[in-house]
Amino acid sequence: MFATPLRQLSSLNRSSIVGQEQAQLYEITNKGYGKDAVKVMHINRKGPVHSIQELEVGTHLKLYSNKDYMLGNNSDIVATDSQKNTVYLLAKKHGIESPEKFALILAKHFLSTYAHVEEVHVHVEAYPWQRMIQDVSNNIGNGYCENNCNSKSNGKCQLHNHAFIFTPTAQHYCDVILTRQDPKQTVISGIKGLRVLKTTQSSFVNFVDDEFRTLADQYDRIFSTVVECSWEYSDTESVNFLEAWETVKDIVLRNFAGDPSVGIPSPSVQHTLYLSEKQVLDVLPQVSVVSMTMPNKHYFNFDTKPFQQLVPGENNEVFIPTDKPHGTIYAQLSRKSLKSHL
Repeated sequence: MFATPLRQLSSLNRSSIVGQEQAQLYEITNKGYGKDAVKVMHINRKGPVHSIQELEVGTHLKLYSNKDYMLGNNSDIVATDSQKNTVYLLAKKHGIESPEKFALILAKHFLSTYAHVEEVHVHVEAYPWQRMIQDVSNNIGNGYCENNCNSKSNGKCQLHNHAFIFTPTAQHYCDVILTRQDPKQTVISGIKGLRVLKTTQSSFVNFVDDEFRTLADQYDRIFSTVVECSWEYSDTESVNFLEAWETVKDIVLRNFAGDPSVGIPSPSVQHTLYLSEKQVLDVLPQVSVVSMTMPNKHYFNFDTKPFQQLVPGENNEVFIPTDKPHGTIYAQLSRKSLKSHL
């Protein structure tokens, strides 16, 4: 039996020795890896009326061991390519009812299949497809559909069985986090990119008046923002995620715009934001906490005073859109004695 040469032995043990030395000096305090931007389309073809869900999925895993980082040992790594394949295979096996339910299916799969996985984080963004609405009378006119579908038509409108239109009014996303040692399921839903504007019934007066102030009281101004809103569920068993998302969006729009004929006054962005968050908690008992951000997209009045010979009188019709700088208003509203991951 031949002894292993000293030089070869040193080479074989170098990685483990380095790993031991590093473990004595440093500590990995956070880690994880995964596959992002996995695009998947699922079509439910049961019967003549089809439904679709197009998602962009990210799956991230946190392992118990650090040997992949410390020693370069890959034996516990579930390859990100395998994670990508899992998205497609589980979509085929279970279908996709909603972003949240599919994210829960994925997260539970990774925890139940791989005992060395400590935590799973699944992020899902849904593409905003809506079923197409068409005039079935073939009588296109200047009026609106009598079914109030906002389609210009003199006839009756009908939802199409298998045709859809991309409507990027707002994006639906969610985050699901499952940890092996914690029985609680963290499910967070969200809205982003919801841009809204109203031309009146917004004011901002009686704010701090000191040597730094130049802004005059605004008794009637344009109010425009891009709403970002997220909320965490304390109960995921009794909730219809798609209906809840539509409910939150509707609450935000109603508190911003008010009644279609008379509107609703907004004394500040803060107040409008708070009313929306409060109503979400009032209406959806399954939601424990809601967080919202409303950047104030400014529209400044164009000064026509130097041009009175050309356009005499006051100007309340022409404004200058200004994206930067902008104010940012945010708040988080929680039910008391409840913790959240927002």
